[in-house]
Amino acid sequence: MDGALSSPAIVYLHGFCSSPAGWKSRLMAEEMARRELADHFVCPALSPVPEQAMADVSALIEPLVAAGGRITLVGSSLGGHYANHLAEKYGLNAVLINPAAVHSLNLAKFIGDHANFHSGERFTFTPEHAEQLRRQVSRPTRSRYWVLLETGDEVLDYHQAQQFYAGCRQDVLEGGDHSFTHFPEYIPQILEFAGL
Repeated sequence: MDGALSSPAIVYLHGFCSSPAGWKSRLMAEEMARRELADHFVCPALSPVPEQAMADVSALIEPLVAAGGRITLVGSSLGGHYANHLAEKYGLNAVLINPAAVHSLNLAKFIGDHANFHSGERFTFTPEHAEQLRRQVSRPTRSRYWVLLETGDEVLDYHQAQQFYAGCRQDVLEGGDHSFTHFPEYIPQILEFAGL
């Protein structure tokens, strides 16, 4: 990212093994650039170490928060968990896309070696990393969230997020998959939600 983030801003948090090259973050960046809002968007590359990922994003957004700027977090999959954690920490609004409800997940099945989908970079997810995720679980303040779920998610059971975010604004769409296939049609609504 070049220069400071402008308010209001969207900070997009990608999922496990993903990156800023993921299709949803690229589509959103392209649409915001088309609207001449490129300096209102950032998708940081997240460390595979949960505590480091949150430290890095906190350092990115704290100057804007301190200046009274408006930030909306958009998080997909594990990025949805991170967005929840940061929304509660900083009092921000968030759009969660097929989010990981970490409190319900069997994190042991993720322990081991992985490769980033886009860069191929390899990393190991350890029991300590799983514990870091568990420590980040934050009960949602219902008014902060808009949760987008597809029932065809083959990676995460959408019922877990539906239950964890009960009382929050939710759109539950039949079919689809973990990538959230309806995302392109939701971009204008997400920008409106973010005040852009």
